[in-house]
Amino acid sequence: MAAILRTARLRPRKLNHDVLQPIPAFNDNYIWMSATGGQRLLVDPGDAAPVLDALNAAGAVPAAILLTHHHDDHIGGVPELLRHWPQTPVFAPHDERIAVPARRVAGGDVVSVGRWTFTVIDVPGHTRSHIAFHGHGRLFCGDTLFSLGCGRMFEGSPEQFVASLDALAALPDDTRVYCAHEYTLANAAFARAVEPGNVRLAERTREAQAQRAAGQPTLPSTLESERACNPFLRIDVPEVIQAVARHEGRPAADRVATFAALRRWKDGFRA
Repeated sequence: MAAILRTARLRPRKLNHDVLQPIPAFNDNYIWMSATGGQRLLVDPGDAAPVLDALNAAGAVPAAILLTHHHDDHIGGVPELLRHWPQTPVFAPHDERIAVPARRVAGGDVVSVGRWTFTVIDVPGHTRSHIAFHGHGRLFCGDTLFSLGCGRMFEGSPEQFVASLDALAALPDDTRVYCAHEYTLANAAFARAVEPGNVRLAERTREAQAQRAAGQPTLPSTLESERACNPFLRIDVPEVIQAVARHEGRPAADRVATFAALRRWKDGFRA
């Protein structure tokens, strides 16, 4: 049922009849579940219990599992899910720390399962082996890109992280961004400290506040919105460059240095 193809040109069609459900896990994780008929595609199931509840409630079975990186809150539920459905294909990056049976994929690979088709993009920075999955107008980006933010730089270099974000930012405007954490409001506070005059950011913040007040997720976002609002995708914008220079007390040498300083600022930021 599953296959991996080698190509970088495939642009899969949008799915018109499937439903994409966020399954909350832990404090702020989302496990994404895409449904067509009685089958479900699971992305980063860090906790098996809520996934089992969702599958049982729908009378459905997993068609495949996509993993973006090795952190336990993204892969911890996989062994239990495989205990129930041992033939489920798992697609994961080349990383020995993901100790489950998996088909290893990297940038340029295409994962096809049933009606789903995703191109794999290498996005190191948060971890050294992080990948993203893009297809059907959707981006499953794990902890590389968040709405109004990006992941912490645990293993990669600033150069790698900038290249990863550049690769994601180059996707079409209407690409919907399905990241793995509900961080939007916290990220908005930092983004507004960087660009207090950004009108689109103020609008996005109000939208996210209303969504959370109504008990709704702030995701997905779109890449068009992120390019307009997310400071980590705006390191070439004069206002962001100037804000970083003011915070650092000196101009950054180049765009990579701007990103590195911005990430340090965010790491110590308190709203």
